[in-house]
Amino acid sequence: MAFEGLSEKLNNVFRKLKSRGKLTESDIKEAMREVRMALLEADVSYKVVKDFVAKVSEKAVGAEVLESLTPAQQVIKIVRDELCALMGDSNARINMPSKGPCIIMMCGLQGSGKTTHSAKLAKHFKKEGHRPLLVACDIYRPAAINQLKVVGEKAGVKVFEMGQINPVVIAKQAVAHAKDYGNDIIILDTAGRLHIDEQLMDELKNIKSEVQPSEIMLVVDAMTGQDAVNVAKAFDDALGIDSVLMSKLDSDTRGGAALSVLAVTGKPIKFVGTGEKLDEFEQFHPERMASRILGMGDVMTLIEKAENIMDQKEAEAVAKKFQENKFDMNDLLAQLKQIQKMGSIKSIISMLPGVGDKLKDVDVDEKQFLRIEAMITSMTKAEREKPSIINPSRKRRIAAGSGTDVSEVNKLLRQFEQMQKMMKQLGGGKGMKNKKMMKRLAGMNFDKMPPMN
Repeated sequence: MAFEGLSEKLNNVFRKLKSRGKLTESDIKEAMREVRMALLEADVSYKVVKDFVAKVSEKAVGAEVLESLTPAQQVIKIVRDELCALMGDSNARINMPSKGPCIIMMCGLQGSGKTTHSAKLAKHFKKEGHRPLLVACDIYRPAAINQLKVVGEKAGVKVFEMGQINPVVIAKQAVAHAKDYGNDIIILDTAGRLHIDEQLMDELKNIKSEVQPSEIMLVVDAMTGQDAVNVAKAFDDALGIDSVLMSKLDSDTRGGAALSVLAVTGKPIKFVGTGEKLDEFEQFHPERMASRILGMGDVMTLIEKAENIMDQKEAEAVAKKFQENKFDMNDLLAQLKQIQKMGSIKSIISMLPGVGDKLKDVDVDEKQFLRIEAMITSMTKAEREKPSIINPSRKRRIAAGSGTDVSEVNKLLRQFEQMQKMMKQLGGGKGMKNKKMMKRLAGMNFDKMPPMN
């Protein structure tokens, strides 16, 4: 995950500060030296690091901090506040016009993930109740139009295309089409290049001049580090961008670009891609990202992810089964699939306050859900509905059919039995408190299951 190395180094610095109790100016100076090195190693711009450390140091050596009962916590708060300021004090939103469709012009170099993230953005707006339209303006890259059609279909969003004609004409016709068919958001997937050149910029300027987009959003690849910041500055100087969408923030990257973009270009990051799936996409919240970097978790994003994938009616039906003690393996399988939609186990753990840092060295087996799914699907209908009938010979058959061993089948059955007992105890109550608890458990019932290995 992005920022993993930076987060670990910063937490080591703060642990040292906490162990010293009262702090001196030399303690802070030493800590800031380590913070500086951690940020530089995370590929944050040198000038940005220099200014950041200077601001933190100035505030951290004040009497209010040094004479405080908890000076280390004060320093951590200052670092967090400055990280928020570095990435943007508030959540930047799309420039929605007062009337007419909102035209978002997506631009970027080839390989940044522009086409896929255009679809992700469209799906995000569709969930919010908008009627987005994707427009294929990349007429040069082989299969670019087909790719947009494929991801557009997955997102459930219409794609407007006119083949390989002038992209300026395509953009103009798309706006007219959107007005006729009631699309309130138009997302233009423009062409990219392997590098910035005059021909690319001229085409983008012509599209901008013709359709007057409400927002020009640049897609940059987080894995390219400071090159992403340089690309953002070059596009802004030539075209005048409004915002940045950072892709591949889930990768094993140092993440420095996310901390440098606003300071270098003056343009905020508004969205981030956190995986290959269309649902692995988030609005960028500076304060939440700062908390993640400092190992404080990100509960709000975790809750939003759960709400996005959870079907309310299904959750209520499962809660009712809990209360009536009718929850079976079929229901468990459905719940596991819901949890999987939220992303990797490691990404979920990283959002839990105080947990991500403690479990950073734990080898998380991302395939454990797949093994559980294989065991459940190897059961007969009767076994899924009533696991208590599974005897030793049935266990051997299930293990053979799922490519696991009998000990794993035993462990799954024990955990399911324990879960049923807990549900029975909770379901016995008649009060409103128990009903609320049942409903909450219906959406998140099995995410704390111990690893199968």
